[in-house]
Amino acid sequence: MLTDLGLDDLWDYRSSYIRPDDFDSFWDSTLVEARSFPLKVEAIPVETPLQTLDVYDVTFSGFGGDRIRAWLRTPKGLTGLPAVVQYHGYGSNRGSAVENLTWASAGFAHLQFEVRDQRGGAGFMTRGIADRATYFYRRVFTDAVRAVDAVRALGSQDVAVIGNSQGGGIALAVAGLVPDLAAVHAQAPFLCDFRRALNVCGRPPFTELTTYIAENRRSDIFPTLSYFDGVGFAVRAVAPAWFSIGLMDDIVPPSTVFGAYHAYAGPRQIQVWEHSAHEAGGSDDLDIALDAFRSRLLEKV
Repeated sequence: MLTDLGLDDLWDYRSSYIRPDDFDSFWDSTLVEARSFPLKVEAIPVETPLQTLDVYDVTFSGFGGDRIRAWLRTPKGLTGLPAVVQYHGYGSNRGSAVENLTWASAGFAHLQFEVRDQRGGAGFMTRGIADRATYFYRRVFTDAVRAVDAVRALGSQDVAVIGNSQGGGIALAVAGLVPDLAAVHAQAPFLCDFRRALNVCGRPPFTELTTYIAENRRSDIFPTLSYFDGVGFAVRAVAPAWFSIGLMDDIVPPSTVFGAYHAYAGPRQIQVWEHSAHEAGGSDDLDIALDAFRSRLLEKV
């Protein structure tokens, strides 16, 4: 069952999002501040039963110098490879050292980023939302940019970013903040076109925001959210991007994804899975991303 506009209307849809005049200066100063802290990347080898991959427990400095964690997986004995930085979904974490082996098995250095504080649970959508300076996602997006800095410090210069749902939204933010990425894959990206999402979506995590508005009788969260909207980052992004969405997605409204897609400044494609929900094509969509990234990044190796 369709959860939003039909496909013909989605092709015509344009977001009503208005980008703040100081959007660029806000994020430029945020990243300058973050980079004033030494990155201090540490990569500790992890013993695993894997015979074809090396795994490292990585830590680095993110927003405010806070230590952020990730797994780095690489083909055994190889360094300096093109890298894929992956961001996970809402309320999840980086998983175990021996999970999510696809990208490293395909020949990439794979950095699995972990969102700060988000090892399960909810409530992050409204944390610090009274002010753009204190909002949770200011920290997350900054940490995510520093993850790209970290994987480059570890020897990978050609870097792509990927993610599903919240991870896709983070990937779009990083695409708008790091000008020299090699590629982007945003699968059912969350955190886009907030006003539209709150009007049409009745499922968490977006309902954390609508509940907050209803319970507090206030709708003045939108000025804060305008600095964290994927549509705002899309207009800054120039790396080739692959979007995807399922038309039966009731967690991320398809129109919000098209809002970001139509605003994206770089080369872009979108895969529409008409009968998929939030999985947005699942492994079939992953195959498309693998083919695209291999031809773009590994052909130079």
